[in-house]
Amino acid sequence: MTDPVKQGVFHLILIKPTHYDDDGYPLQWRYSTIPSNALACVNGIAQDCRDRNVLGEGVDIRIHAQDETNSRVRPQRLIDMIRRDGGRAMIGLVGVQSNQFPRSLDLARPFLKAGIPVCIGGFHVSGSLAMLDGTPPEIAAAEDLGISFFIGEAEEGRLDEVLRDAWDGKLKPRYDWRDKLPNLQGAPVPLLGRDEVKRTYGAYSSFDLGRGCPFQCSFCTIINVQGRVSRFRSADDLERIVRANHAIGVHRFFLTDDNLARNRNWEPCFDRLIELREKEGIDVRLQVQVDTLCHRIPNFIDKAVRAGVDQVFMGLENINADNLAAVKKGQNKIGEYREMFLAWKKHPVVITVGYIIGFPNDTRQSILNDIEVLKRELPIDLIYFTNLTPLPGSEDHQTLTRKGIWMDPDLNKYDLNHRVTHHQKMSDAEWDQVYDEVWDRFYTFDHMETILRRMTALGSNKRFTTVYRLLWYRDFRRFHGCHPLEGGFFRVKVRRDRRSGLPVENPVSFYAKYVAAESRNLIGMAWDYFKLRRAMKRIWADPKRFEYVDQAITPPGAAEAELGLYANTRGTAAELEKQKRQRAIIDAARAGIVKDAKPAPPPIAAE
Repeated sequence: MTDPVKQGVFHLILIKPTHYDDDGYPLQWRYSTIPSNALACVNGIAQDCRDRNVLGEGVDIRIHAQDETNSRVRPQRLIDMIRRDGGRAMIGLVGVQSNQFPRSLDLARPFLKAGIPVCIGGFHVSGSLAMLDGTPPEIAAAEDLGISFFIGEAEEGRLDEVLRDAWDGKLKPRYDWRDKLPNLQGAPVPLLGRDEVKRTYGAYSSFDLGRGCPFQCSFCTIINVQGRVSRFRSADDLERIVRANHAIGVHRFFLTDDNLARNRNWEPCFDRLIELREKEGIDVRLQVQVDTLCHRIPNFIDKAVRAGVDQVFMGLENINADNLAAVKKGQNKIGEYREMFLAWKKHPVVITVGYIIGFPNDTRQSILNDIEVLKRELPIDLIYFTNLTPLPGSEDHQTLTRKGIWMDPDLNKYDLNHRVTHHQKMSDAEWDQVYDEVWDRFYTFDHMETILRRMTALGSNKRFTTVYRLLWYRDFRRFHGCHPLEGGFFRVKVRRDRRSGLPVENPVSFYAKYVAAESRNLIGMAWDYFKLRRAMKRIWADPKRFEYVDQAITPPGAAEAELGLYANTRGTAAELEKQKRQRAIIDAARAGIVKDAKPAPPPIAAE
């Protein structure tokens, strides 16, 4: 007896959840900042499943991709739509991070109550199950609700089984692929629709060219979810991604690769982008992440700029060698920082760095001193600060869990913007205080004007991009109480969407506070924007604007070792001596000298 032919409609609803603000409301905007790569990848994989008719030629798979940071999820409307079309569907909560897990459960409950299966994937589930002994209580509680989990990555046809089980109403509790990392070459194209992309500031989409990382940073979850062996897409894959997006009018991309400079295919990928830009006029623009040694790779920076890179991010993390060693981030070479930044600054590129507060050897005063060194001696445009956070899935979280050391039980706070553990040298109040202070110390109007003067003197054309980004990074914590990377334009706040367990507010008081807060925020940001634009016009009108010079944009010289970056930070002098010896050995080997090699100059003074 043959199986009956499947016919009907199957709704696959993919939701990238947000998390709650400090008042318990979903953090949502009319236009968000960062597009979701996880949503783009799973959406592309789902479209491939549809194109291959994995549920049979008689089944119409209708895919709905929704990023909750810029689009309100209305469960009852979705449930009504599903029921009208026969009742077959699955809710996929995509790329769920630890801070988004509580929101994910609140989203799942009405669908489960309606009998619609729900499956959760992402870093929290995959990382927690990879690193912890047994099942964490929040995941066990979710399984008790009837939620299924997808553990690992979904390429190589792994979503097929999930969709077939959902059609049959028999989702398994877990789909566990954590030990089977897929090949990315030839994988379905990560893709968001034009309507989804338009909801991000600047109409950015997202994709990745590689996954996995060989380094061992103890605070990182990537190495325990995507593996320590790097896997890469090819230049042909990249061209397919660019052309698919070009067809819907999308040309700006945020690359989520943890370190594009360590992608072995970087050069053929850049060459392909250069060809598409220069021969076909496809004006690709990229934001990428690289490491602090990328300038040592011949032609990397020059080709990156020709390929469309105009914004770069580096995980600077700290300027004290002892702190970097404490979290196993030995790949960051402090002696390379200035040379690397100045190599990028030969081009019109906006530089953003990440800096972590709360390393074991930090004190409030040492952190504030370090910020002044950063401002004075490094030519960075933007910096975003985060708290050192033991994210579930990281070695730090595993260590604290096994030792029974306190961590905040509210996963919603694991957004890097809240302190979730105690510090060895600072009280909780000191840590919270200095985290607020570093934002205010870096983004003073005096220093922002210095950044604009440096940019102008170096001949960059990124005037407005720099002004907008400075405003964004300065004001989002001040006015909205959230991290700039979680920010957006025009806050959306719905009274009845409050976190479960919290009361629904009176409509009069809720809307009065909402309107007053948003009015204050918009006026405050508009005033700061006016001041920055006025400073930019004044600088641009200065006939001596190209003569400006300060320590940060002065090339490394003989007195380099006297800078505070090296003389006033912990462990850095010894690290520089170590690098000096290593480079002497390397240079001697390259020159074919076996013994009695003269020490090479330190890397900070390299030409």
